[in-house]
Amino acid sequence: EVQLVESGGGLVQPGGSLTLSCAASGFTFSNSAMGWVRQAPGKGLEWVSVINSPGSNIYYVDFVKGRFTISRDNAKNMLYLQLNSLKTEDTAMYYCAKGMLAIWYTCSVSWCGGFGAPRSAGQGTQVTVSS
Repeated sequence: EVQLVESGGGLVQPGGSLTLSCAASGFTFSNSAMGWVRQAPGKGLEWVSVINSPGSNIYYVDFVKGRFTISRDNAKNMLYLQLNSLKTEDTAMYYCAKGMLAIWYTCSVSWCGGFGAPRSAGQGTQVTVSS
């Protein structure tokens, strides 16, 4: 059974930082592209970032480029998302997602090749950016 357990969220002031973690189990993590999805209050799910299985090819949606960094540790079956320069509009529930392939292709906020539409599989971790 695929299990994805997110952690690391919290309340942070604008401009602050957080590191989200996703512990994966139940599948061969090193063979799967992985990604992060978020859902802001009252809005739909959207892709934030994805990474291929070896960690060599990364996609960021435009509104997080230069502020968020995705990474993975295949030895530990862990996925990470470093969030810097946080803005109030980053307030959302963040979820990690498992890809169907080892690669991703042609991603956008609403669709990612190798993943499909953004989805929430785990319980998520809440990020709240507020002063």
